[in-house]
Amino acid sequence: MNYLKHKFGVLKAVAFVTYKEWSVYRTHSMVSIFVGPVYFIVQYFIWTSVYGANSEINSLTLADMVRYFGASALIGYLTMDFADWNLSMLIRTGKFLTFTLRPINHRFFAFSQKAGHRVLGFFVEFIPCLIIFTLLFGVDLTPANIPYAVISVILAFLMNFYVNYCLGMLSFWFVQSGGVRTVFQLVSGIFSGSLVPLVFFPDWLQRLQFFLPFQYITYLPVMVFLGEYSLGGVNLPLSSAILLQAAAVAVVFAVSEILYRVSIKHFTGVGA
Repeated sequence: MNYLKHKFGVLKAVAFVTYKEWSVYRTHSMVSIFVGPVYFIVQYFIWTSVYGANSEINSLTLADMVRYFGASALIGYLTMDFADWNLSMLIRTGKFLTFTLRPINHRFFAFSQKAGHRVLGFFVEFIPCLIIFTLLFGVDLTPANIPYAVISVILAFLMNFYVNYCLGMLSFWFVQSGGVRTVFQLVSGIFSGSLVPLVFFPDWLQRLQFFLPFQYITYLPVMVFLGEYSLGGVNLPLSSAILLQAAAVAVVFAVSEILYRVSIKHFTGVGA
């Protein structure tokens, strides 16, 4: 109990400091208030043209599609992460050495930073864009099941962090991992469902997504938000979809734990 209390205290302290630090540069985050709606408008016109006279495509109506991208944008504000870039920078410059001397696991420190950063994002990105989407565009962004939606977003938050942190740990082996990160982000953008809903992909590619981490970051939480999960011919109730997401997060966490322990032994402190 004392251990958990201590961990929570550290998380709260680091998150609060990160929140205060980024609050000074909150205009950087507020750019999303303009980027998000513009992206949404572009998607709206694209899909309006795609649907044309069709009332439904792949079991999704145009109204569902509009809600899909509205929810996708909002969830993205809550789960956004840059742990890979930050870790890569620390390793490349040798500054990661300071964390090997501290009585705190850097991964937990980075997670605490992400928590503080996304709390700020909730106030300066999520809420303003929710108001814009709801009042200006008239999009109904009420989750079909609020408790399930909250749990799924939290799991997506964890998945995005651990996946990105694993990606950042490649820098322990490569001097420059920017190219790998760029390719990974492109693949993630496609297969997470943030650009196109995964139900528009071939069946075999949809089924493959069950074994990859991408859909658990965007597609699954968005579908939980909409109230119906279907992929690759598999229809799951929301509770089962969340259990699937939780299992995927547990697997990625285990991978990150193993990779972190191996990586620490490989760190040489070059650049310090």
